[in-house]
Amino acid sequence: MNEIADGPINKSLIADTPKTAETPFQRFLSEFFESRVAISASVALSIIIFIAVFAPLISPQNPYDLAQVSILDSKLEPGSESMDGAIFWLGTDGAGRDLLSAMFYGLRISLGVGVMSGVIAMCIGAAIGLAAAYFGGRVDSIIMRVVDIQLSFPAILVALIFLALFGKGVDKIIIALVIVQWAYYARTVRGSAVVERNKEYIEAATCLALGHHRILFRHMLPNCMPPLIVVGTLQTAHAISLEATLSFLGVGLPVSEPSLGLLISNGFDYMLSGKYWISFFPGIALLLTIVTINLVGDQLRDVLNPRLKR
Repeated sequence: MNEIADGPINKSLIADTPKTAETPFQRFLSEFFESRVAISASVALSIIIFIAVFAPLISPQNPYDLAQVSILDSKLEPGSESMDGAIFWLGTDGAGRDLLSAMFYGLRISLGVGVMSGVIAMCIGAAIGLAAAYFGGRVDSIIMRVVDIQLSFPAILVALIFLALFGKGVDKIIIALVIVQWAYYARTVRGSAVVERNKEYIEAATCLALGHHRILFRHMLPNCMPPLIVVGTLQTAHAISLEATLSFLGVGLPVSEPSLGLLISNGFDYMLSGKYWISFFPGIALLLTIVTINLVGDQLRDVLNPRLKR
């Protein structure tokens, strides 16, 4: 035993020792963070999400609490001091609200509306797209013609008509965004599910007499997730920009629940009088939010696209 222990080490045994296999999630993270742009966008998006989630805790002021807002502090320039000694780093708007705090709350509403409408539209569109690809035939034809009709109308026009009929409100604008978005998800999932429908594991599941619901959502849907994730990320940015446009036009969210678009609209009347900051800073926040989400979505598309694999 001592001779074996003290003898030379067989290097071939070390070379043949299997290395720890890289998991798919680890491979995804390594490929995603190869891009410095993606890293910067992910960090910026994380900060934006943190601000949106914890806005009531980190905001210097509750801009919608009348006890904390004074009309005497209206339209103060960035860096000005209020009558009670507080400093408004980004100035105030026409109602005397701290613009930094209003942006935090507006970002919270804009991001919440965009994400919630995107998730609901994704669930509806994914279910419809899977059903169209799985059942095929007349069901597929009818569903895809409805999708084609839906996509033929401009999204802003459909949302404007809906909000003109049913009025303002967070729930109304979420429903309007779901109506204009679900068709994108349905077409994306249907394109992937048609390929999966003809594969052997679906035929095996059918031969085992598994239920349609189980085949669709436990077998087909997981294999259709990569393109769905990419489209969901990009459509979330589109939903935020669409909501901002509707709020800017005055048909989106009410004044009591202003988003970034409504903050931009509130300061638009003061642009020519030199009070640029009321619209400028919310516009920059909206631009950064949309750009960071799009950059993350572009990197996800490159990583999850099998045709671009090295």
